[in-house]
Amino acid sequence: MRIISAAFSLLTLGGLVAGGAAIYGKSQFEAPGPSTQETVVLLERGSGLNAIAAQLERERAISDALIFRLGAKWKGADRTLKAGEYAIPAGASMAEVLDLLERGETVQRKVTIAEGLTSFEAVQRLAAAEELTGEITEIPPEGSLAPETYFYQRGEARAAVIERMQAAQAKTLDELWAARAPDLPLDSKEEALILASIVEKETGVSSERGRVAAVFINRLRRGMRLQTDPTVIYGITLGKSVLGRGLRRSELKAETPYNTYVIKGLPPTPIANPGSAAIKATLNPDETDELYFVADGTGGHAFAKTLKQHNRNVAEWRKIERARQSGD
Repeated sequence: MRIISAAFSLLTLGGLVAGGAAIYGKSQFEAPGPSTQETVVLLERGSGLNAIAAQLERERAISDALIFRLGAKWKGADRTLKAGEYAIPAGASMAEVLDLLERGETVQRKVTIAEGLTSFEAVQRLAAAEELTGEITEIPPEGSLAPETYFYQRGEARAAVIERMQAAQAKTLDELWAARAPDLPLDSKEEALILASIVEKETGVSSERGRVAAVFINRLRRGMRLQTDPTVIYGITLGKSVLGRGLRRSELKAETPYNTYVIKGLPPTPIANPGSAAIKATLNPDETDELYFVADGTGGHAFAKTLKQHNRNVAEWRKIERARQSGD
């Protein structure tokens, strides 16, 4: 009986020790972590639980790699942790860190490609974006990139971001082309993209896009030249620089593929990357008989149906320009 009693006592003691260890481990697992400030940790692809726990302890994101491993196995998360760059909050417990890694809430970096940037300018933005990798060896076709804000993870390839931009633009163009107004003087999606890029460069006023697009559509229908300065400028810079001055009379008369004062119809390519609003306005323009527009001094434009009316608007704009130059 004494032997049985002793054995029972040992089992009871072992159970108490194990229970105490479990309670201690759980309390440590849920206790505030050692870091007094946000800790950024990069977990490489292919890292297993042991390597992740050791790295987190080494970088003082957690206090005990063993308890972290046991907690992960206890929660069934030992095979679901996701690689990537994590910003671990100051004082985060091991339970909170594990939850962060399970959800894959990595640091999201972003780069913004504004409407109207050329492909050359967009590539420059990507080249300057921190933590992207690889070089872009070829400038994407003009107009093929969707302007918007793109989120990326540390180590993502610049070429992969370009592919996302092109896929987004192609999707937008396909959808808006399918919903276009009837009888437009545009024979293809590429022509729509070309005209949308001109609309994008002509006005930054969102409420004007449909009206500006209508002027160009009306001119195309009548066989009139588009006569738009941004195309002439693109023919000079090819989208690789800012002209930084007014157009010269000789440039307006020069016979180049992009000079819409000389050529009939559209230039050979887009002159920028238009946003979805400009594409939509081009494919569903306002209903108007207007054929002309000129700056009105407020950031918008004065529109006209006749050349006589347009000339009056131009005269008003010239007066505004002279007043600004004289400082009045």
